[in-house]
Amino acid sequence: MTDHSQPAHHAPAAALPGVLKASALWLPLEHPWRRLPAIGLVVAAAGLGGGLAFGLASPASRPQLWHSWLVGALFVLSIALGGLFFVLVQHATQAGWSVVVRRIAENAMATLPFLALMFLPLVLWGMGDLFHWSHADTVAADPLLTHKQPYLNVPFFVIRTCLYFAIWSALALWFGRQSRLQDETGDHELTRRMRRASAPGLVLFALTVTFASFDWLMSLSPHWYSTIFGVYFFSGSMVAIFAFLALAALALRRAGLLVELISSEHMHDLGKLLFAFVAFWAYIGFSQFFLIWYSNLPEETIFFAMRLNGSWRAASILLALGHFIVPFFFLLPRTIKRNPTALALAAGWLLLMHLLDLHWLVMPNLHPDGLSPSLLDGTTLIGSVGVFLAAFGWSLQRQALVPLRDPRLPESLLFENP
Repeated sequence: MTDHSQPAHHAPAAALPGVLKASALWLPLEHPWRRLPAIGLVVAAAGLGGGLAFGLASPASRPQLWHSWLVGALFVLSIALGGLFFVLVQHATQAGWSVVVRRIAENAMATLPFLALMFLPLVLWGMGDLFHWSHADTVAADPLLTHKQPYLNVPFFVIRTCLYFAIWSALALWFGRQSRLQDETGDHELTRRMRRASAPGLVLFALTVTFASFDWLMSLSPHWYSTIFGVYFFSGSMVAIFAFLALAALALRRAGLLVELISSEHMHDLGKLLFAFVAFWAYIGFSQFFLIWYSNLPEETIFFAMRLNGSWRAASILLALGHFIVPFFFLLPRTIKRNPTALALAAGWLLLMHLLDLHWLVMPNLHPDGLSPSLLDGTTLIGSVGVFLAAFGWSLQRQALVPLRDPRLPESLLFENP
């Protein structure tokens, strides 16, 4: 029976192995999730508009506005970048198990061109309140900043930021287009093409994410440096994307979509990857701390000295407990990773911890004496999430929910954990 609710150009459900309903492969025309772009735009306008209204009301509130804006923008950007890395790795390794969840990651990475707009106000109006090195008089009075000026200067910083987003967006758009094209043609050469492009794509990803983390986070405190900082930001992004993939997959199943495609076996693997990167984040974080602690150099210890001062000490302890110890032991049992409710709780909690981690990286530069929650933290975060959800929802409804003619789709549908 033909399903007339789907666009005529889409591949028929019969093209997939087994008996699958077309209504489970595309977002139905009347499905509530089709309102996600509109809802996201309203939330984005309210959150970011409210943040700008409150933050620009007085000069004293401007620094808080842009620091809060940066945290919100980096939170959603880290999820999108994690989605891009997931897609690149799946193609590079020719993974079969992940095909049914890969389109969710493709929809997440498709937000990257839109998230670039989130950084435009920061570049145009926020740099002076974020970065001390953007002031010529400050640089002139500081020998170290003068030494770093060939790299830390506004024109070069803006050029690098544009380059990062151009590379990320180009990768996301190209891989997304190849995947959609395969839905229509079924050409296996597209799979080989994406596999060949994934290795150089991973090299570009590693370089740009590392230097972007140096620029947008580490240079907030330009006297401090860590060569491992890019890996630290990457590890947090991976925790964020696997938490997001788990929540999105569970939400799609709860909405009656992908029920026959995403099984407890796939959720188990997402849970294992979430568990693995919780441990990896802790390993990188401790390695950075331990190397700085035993070398005991003032230009390095300033970072942790600030975050062990006042109420920032409590935030640091909460990160150690809430981002590693508690979720590590919670996610350790097999049954937890196969239980939808438990996995959703762990994923939601880790997204909150990832947000706290970004707050912990950014805000001590503005509030060195301790945590200072602000209304602007909430408005800019809500607005940033709104932008992400609008772009994610737009991508979700313009293509099938799974890569329909990926040659490894049968393997993914029959996947079982050992």
